[in-house]
Amino acid sequence: MRKKIRVILADDHSIVIEGLKAVLKKTAPDILVAGEARDGRRALALARQSPADVYVFDISMPVLNGLETMERLLRADSGAKVIMLSMHDDRPTVEKALRAGAKGYLVKESAAGEIARALRIVHGGERYLSPSVSALLDAAAPCSRDGGAINHEWSLLTAKETAIVRLIGEGLANKQIAVRLSIRSGTVQVHRRNIARKLDIHKQTDLVRYAIREGLSKP
Repeated sequence: MRKKIRVILADDHSIVIEGLKAVLKKTAPDILVAGEARDGRRALALARQSPADVYVFDISMPVLNGLETMERLLRADSGAKVIMLSMHDDRPTVEKALRAGAKGYLVKESAAGEIARALRIVHGGERYLSPSVSALLDAAAPCSRDGGAINHEWSLLTAKETAIVRLIGEGLANKQIAVRLSIRSGTVQVHRRNIARKLDIHKQTDLVRYAIREGLSKP
């Protein structure tokens, strides 16, 4: 029997959580809601107690909002897979969430019909965006000479690379980053070479500025 996908849902509106739970219970026997929270702090406590396969965080939560909650979760577990849930599908909000490490973005208006598919896709290692969000980003993306859309810089980085950029922006050296992420210093260096190639940023100071400018780290 295939292992169920364990999910933690966090939203300060009970009706949202209950609605998503009901949909998943009815339509997705392969998905288990392993925990639910009404604020970011409680969501992090649940993640520490029993990590989930995928997390769904509402952007607008009390105590810690969804972005802050995701940031803290990724510091503790750089491989965590987070889907942001929001009433907003404006480009700045979506891009900020994806730059910060979100693997999915669901608009609440259509979340009930998309939640199961989104969880399966993100659990499988791919990114999921609500159709309205995907269309928004495609429309905003510049085009290459052959007419294809050019990826935004943030979409080029893996979750691990994004976490490393975040820590570089906070002033951590390779050895400190290795300790924080529980990987080897040599592995950090490999990731840094990949980051430099993908972003075309090769100086430490420029990478720090990039992390701050893109909202990955605080000045």
